[in-house]
Amino acid sequence: MRPYILAETNWKNIKNSEFDLAILPWGATEAHNYHLPYSTDVIEADHIGAEAAGIAWKKGAKVIVLPTIPFGVNTGQSDIKLDINLNPSTQLAILHDVVEVLNRQGIHKLMLLNSHGGNDFKPLLRELGLKFPKMFLCTCNWFQSLNKKDYFDCAGDHADEMETSLLLHLAPQLVLPLTEAGDGKEKKHKIKEFSEGWVWSERRWSQISQDTGTGNPRAATKEKGEMYFKAVTEKVAKLLIELAQSDLNQLYE
Repeated sequence: MRPYILAETNWKNIKNSEFDLAILPWGATEAHNYHLPYSTDVIEADHIGAEAAGIAWKKGAKVIVLPTIPFGVNTGQSDIKLDINLNPSTQLAILHDVVEVLNRQGIHKLMLLNSHGGNDFKPLLRELGLKFPKMFLCTCNWFQSLNKKDYFDCAGDHADEMETSLLLHLAPQLVLPLTEAGDGKEKKHKIKEFSEGWVWSERRWSQISQDTGTGNPRAATKEKGEMYFKAVTEKVAKLLIELAQSDLNQLYE
């Protein structure tokens, strides 16, 4: 039993415990090329949240990790079989109820540990922040916390070398041989401004990728995944410690 994981602990421990920060991992259920499981984002969120919280807990941070939400925004993948979509408005309803519970019980800090690029929580947290002014709400994309070029050879953002390496480390029994993987080749927008980062439209996934991946996974190794996992969780743990110990009235300098 890990006392900082809500799904594993119990009322005997919880009833007299105090927590400064709640962490809500949020993933997705979607195809990840041919070789990775639909639960890839959930597995990553589970393990990164638990490991980072464990590091923070050992250093005195009073944190609690809530159960991972397994479904994310997959509106651009509506024609890919069993990619399960939650609309942003549904996410807002779920978040509202979770925040309401935390606020009522005096846990006034919540960090969303986002594990899926299609989730965009900023507008939701802006709206909830108005309704719950005592709450400190933030979102963290762990996959943007480090420069991937320092760890991996091939660029990508879905079922790529990074995600494949992580799953080879975290859940190798769920990864098919890399000879089964597609090359993750992604078609780019014909209008170049969309590739410059200042114009956006949702990608239609079945039109940009034949195998649902974006980024070649074939250079992935378990060793790369282990090294990256260690670095990511240490960085996220540092953030958890700072958030848990921060004074909400003294956040700026």
